[in-house]
Amino acid sequence: MAVEGEPRKFDPKFRGPIHNRHCTDVLCCVIFIVVILGYIALGIVAWVHGDPRKVVYPTDSHGQFCGQKDTPNENRTILFYFNILKCASPIVLINLQCPTTQLCVSKCPDRFATYIDMQASYRYKPDQWNYYRQFCKPGFNNPWKSVVQVIRDEDCPSMIIPSRPFLKRCFPDFSTKNGILTVANQTTFKDGRGKTRNVTDLREAANGINNVLDARSIGMKIFEDYASSWHWILIGLFIAMVVSLLFLVLLRFTAGVLFWIFIFGVIGMIGYGIWHCYWEYDHLRGIPGSDLTIYDIGFQTDFRVYLQLRQTWLAFMIILCIVEVIIILMLIFLRNRIRIAIALLKEGSRAVGYITSALFYPIITFILIAICISYWAVTAVFLATSGEPVYKVMANQTLCKYANLTCDPETFNTTNVTKLCSGAQCTFAFYGGESLYHRYIFIFQLANAFVFLWLVNFAIALGQCTLAGAFASYYWAFRKPADIPPWPLFSSFGRAIRYHTGSLAFGSLILAIVQLIRIILEYLDHKLKGTQNSFTRFLLCCLKCCFWCLEKFLKFINRNAYIMIAIYGKNFCASAKEAFFLLMRNVVRVAVLDKVTDFLLFLGKILVAGGVGVLAFFFFTHRIQVFTQEAPTLNYYWVPLLTVIIGSYLVAHGFFSVYAMCVDTLFLCFLEDLERHDGSPERRYYMNKSLLKILNKQNVETKRQ
Repeated sequence: MAVEGEPRKFDPKFRGPIHNRHCTDVLCCVIFIVVILGYIALGIVAWVHGDPRKVVYPTDSHGQFCGQKDTPNENRTILFYFNILKCASPIVLINLQCPTTQLCVSKCPDRFATYIDMQASYRYKPDQWNYYRQFCKPGFNNPWKSVVQVIRDEDCPSMIIPSRPFLKRCFPDFSTKNGILTVANQTTFKDGRGKTRNVTDLREAANGINNVLDARSIGMKIFEDYASSWHWILIGLFIAMVVSLLFLVLLRFTAGVLFWIFIFGVIGMIGYGIWHCYWEYDHLRGIPGSDLTIYDIGFQTDFRVYLQLRQTWLAFMIILCIVEVIIILMLIFLRNRIRIAIALLKEGSRAVGYITSALFYPIITFILIAICISYWAVTAVFLATSGEPVYKVMANQTLCKYANLTCDPETFNTTNVTKLCSGAQCTFAFYGGESLYHRYIFIFQLANAFVFLWLVNFAIALGQCTLAGAFASYYWAFRKPADIPPWPLFSSFGRAIRYHTGSLAFGSLILAIVQLIRIILEYLDHKLKGTQNSFTRFLLCCLKCCFWCLEKFLKFINRNAYIMIAIYGKNFCASAKEAFFLLMRNVVRVAVLDKVTDFLLFLGKILVAGGVGVLAFFFFTHRIQVFTQEAPTLNYYWVPLLTVIIGSYLVAHGFFSVYAMCVDTLFLCFLEDLERHDGSPERRYYMNKSLLKILNKQNVETKRQ
């Protein structure tokens, strides 16, 4: 038996990705399929019980939707609050139920009025009652009823104030005049209970409402900008795609040049820094106070003080010298490994050129993830709106023992509650329920989130395994491109789905569990932010850090495990173990390749996003004379500009992620090639001639008879 960590022995039958495979991690595959079926069942149950209208439409005190067809509220689409002063903030109004009667109306009030004033003038101005009654309960038509009884029974609001609809709810029509908060140009109003109040009593509601209204105005302008520039944005993204492809093609010729230019540029800048530090150190010679030490002057808030000391510049010079020496020594001792990394990058560019279809595979991953996100979001909304209307006793008396207890509106008037608590009403409170299903809605939401994470990670794993199989087929083709199998990407996708769904699901499951734990920790951290327990916050911070590191490590292991699965067709654990020990036996090469690849791809993303962004800036600001007439007139030119820059970066990231997967796959194949073969006629190397030259190796040709 082979010892863990030892180089792999030669297998004369190995000729690249194995085609005669068997299904791996079958148990996990079965569990994965069962979970998907259960997830579909959860969605169906949620869709049966849920009602998204509870999120979209406001609900009156009887639990009926405003604007719902075939109901008395069909033409009453806006929610009106009898006493908005009882509501703490707009957030309470939108998400929770305000402790006041809520009524569906066809329009919001447009004037100040009180029930007392209306009643006093009813004999002379009956039209005022006709206007006021539309904000009273349906069917109430008794303007002579005493004010005390009306307020007690909540037949009508004690006052109405000028309002405007927002999110289908009537909010006070706030405005500022000379820096003073007003409503309809008034700073005071009558509350209908004999008091005159200032509109600042509504400040909590006003602040949130005005901010959101301003945001809505800005949002409309942004929408207009997108409507007039969307085709130019698409053109910018197409240019980013073309530039990304050109960059990948040119890497075959410029990878080494770009890397060495950057390295020598860093060495030159550090060298200049050393010279400048020495110049400052020598320039301060003889200046009074410059020979003091940092210890002598102690801590100073003005850090410019330290720049007047020779010791500061001496310390800077020593640090830069150490960094310079370290970089030069690393280049000397790691030069061959850097050359190998650059050669693999060039080989990756060549492989992408032969398997061009792989560049467009991220579109499939994007579609799969978009489906997962859509299903999760819809299911979450239906679960959140699965409750039945819950009614509670609303009493004016604070001492009423029945206040806030659940009640039945159909039988409420026959109970003793109205006798014991004068003015008590059974009004709609929220959506919920006491059934077994409603008790476990929170668990269902957690399950929804967990399966969503599992499916997203599976879609990513499927893409990585598919690309790895395609590029491994390229590496293990001895004569390129003649020996590359036909349709390598499609064949690799078929193998991944047919044989390794269980292995991909296993790796995705482990990652999803860690991600769910991280989400729970973030939730707990958010809930405990206001606490003063320093130990709890410290413990949460440590746990968050540990699980973040664990997630990064698992992503690294999974990625390389999927490559080994694509090559050998083994189960997840065996592939992860083999990949881990293979990389640990070549840890320096791994570090060098990883950093060189990250640098070049990051440089490519910046070049693509920055180049297209500069072009978009000159275009949308009408600075390109040729396209001055074609450029749209915008409210905010930065809206399409940022969209183009971010979109270009994402487009480049999509293409470069394929390239990064290609390089990682070729690297693992390269390491396998080194351990399996020695260049003899029976064990010939599959690597290209440049890699053989760097390693001072060669394939021994078979002598012809």
